[in-house]
Amino acid sequence: MPETYFDVRWPDGRKNTCYSPSSVVKDYFEATKTYSLAEFVSLSEKSLGLASERVRDKYGYYCSSAADQLQRIKNTAAEFESLKNPEVTVLRISS
Repeated sequence: MPETYFDVRWPDGRKNTCYSPSSVVKDYFEATKTYSLAEFVSLSEKSLGLASERVRDKYGYYCSSAADQLQRIKNTAAEFESLKNPEVTVLRISS
């Protein structure tokens, strides 16, 4: 279960590196692709939730780092919800 990082650019140009305990995020995101804010948050919820479940299946507990990352994504996304058609670009995915 290789740790995976995905770099994103938010609507204001700010860049962040996000963490997943599993490479499952590669099944949900594509590098250099731009997503609507709502789609990005939804895919983050799905992929990081599944990543946390994979940790639970292997180690017997959910991954708190995945939950923390999802919360940071939601908090940042909330800053842009009032914009018209906000978008997030996944710049890079790496293990």
